Amino acid sequence: MDINDSSRVEVEVIDTHVHFWKYDKERDAWITDDMKLLQQDYLPQQLETTLKRNGVTGCIAVQADQSELETHFLLELAKSYSFIKGITGWIDIRNENLPQRLEYFAQYPLIKAWRHVVQAEPMDFLLQPEFNRGIELITERGYIYEILIYHNQLPAAIEFVSRHPNQVFVLDHCAKPNIKEREIADWKKHIKQLAQFQNVHCKISGLFTEARIKAWSAADFYPYLDVVFENFGINRVVYGSDWPVMLLSGMYVQWKSLLEKYMENHTREERQQFFGGNAQLLYQI
Repeated sequence: MDINDSSRVEVEVIDTHVHFWKYDKERDAWITDDMKLLQQDYLPQQLETTLKRNGVTGCIAVQADQSELETHFLLELAKSYSFIKGITGWIDIRNENLPQRLEYFAQYPLIKAWRHVVQAEPMDFLLQPEFNRGIELITERGYIYEILIYHNQLPAAIEFVSRHPNQVFVLDHCAKPNIKEREIADWKKHIKQLAQFQNVHCKISGLFTEARIKAWSAADFYPYLDVVFENFGINRVVYGSDWPVMLLSGMYVQWKSLLEKYMENHTREERQQFFGGNAQLLYQI
């Protein structure tokens, strides 16, 4: 997969990280009472106008619940909303029936990637033998695997990635650095190590909720953006919002505008790569 040649495709603007759900208090217990804004339905019809208003032509719908039912839910939504260009689903990567489940889901080309909510798992989860055997099967099928972790799980992620040189990885939310407390040294060191693996890409997404909620300034994010752009380079970064979770700390237009301002000194071609070209090639849109 050559994601360096964005001239081969007509560049769209792709948000690589959005979620949809019909709120269920028991299933969505992760949405605690300090996130009351999220305790309601968030569906494509609510996002569609926002995307159009911000010049975004498509999105990748990412799993929020750990079930195959969630994967089917996103597939059903995509039937009705053509701006859903791809899906990052959930499948039980550790299960011995994984070959059969991958064979079943192969009928849905809209599934581009798989993800597990590793941020909620023990520190060594990514290094478990069953999980790594599953990743080998994911690799054989040509899927992306998206890494969702906190910054303190980066050392395990580095070891994990080193075991799978032929697997395409995407790091979600820049591994959730602690922007609120302005901790950067350890995260920066580990991002530099992870970015040395050329099969790893990074979503610049989800950072609003890692900063001071509704009390951030654009300057809070710049040191972290600098680290990601310097180490991953323009060819291995993609734009994402983390809607609707991001709404806890700001508006969609604020996030996209912040990134547009940050990239003012980049070339037009580089901006096109970041906001869409890289994603089109990475997710084969």
